[in-house]
Amino acid sequence: MRDCSLNEARAAQAIVEESIVKTLLTEQQLRDGVARMAAEINEHYRDRRLTIVGVMTGSIVLVADLIRLLNMPLRVGVVQARSYRGDATSPGELTINSDLLPDIHDHHVLVVDDIFDTGKTLFRLLDQMRVLRPTTLRSAVLLRKAGRQCVAMEPDHVAFEIPDAFVVGYGLDYRDEYRNLPYLAALEDQDLAAR
Repeated sequence: MRDCSLNEARAAQAIVEESIVKTLLTEQQLRDGVARMAAEINEHYRDRRLTIVGVMTGSIVLVADLIRLLNMPLRVGVVQARSYRGDATSPGELTINSDLLPDIHDHHVLVVDDIFDTGKTLFRLLDQMRVLRPTTLRSAVLLRKAGRQCVAMEPDHVAFEIPDAFVVGYGLDYRDEYRNLPYLAALEDQDLAAR
């Protein structure tokens, strides 16, 4: 096994980036938005002990950045909820795996997800979690996609409103690629067709 040189790593990143047509949010904008959302969460919970539940896999980058900005005592768990599979660019049937979910009974719980698109995933997930009787149950999302919601709820905390586009980067993927991009970008139809 050989080591990749810095030039090879840059070349690989350039190949990934050449199919990304439009940067929607830069690294700095993402940092600023997550910091704003963290300040809201800090203000709301103050010193109450909080359980963060990250919705895998798209929220992993957000959760990692967010928890480092929170001041209250906290613990972190995850739940897996998927509605996009393979080449899909629109949500399908939702599956939820809560095997790694910590005990949330009598706890303040904040569910952290990557994107609020139609809202069905977060709506169903929160509905299932209410049965476990947390003290409070709120939600935070990195992105709220304009004009796509079809549920009667809104996330409690939103870092960014974005247009109706298929986005990747900062944890979000297409066919399990692009999660590692440090910025948020839109894949155009021709990019999706070429993959």
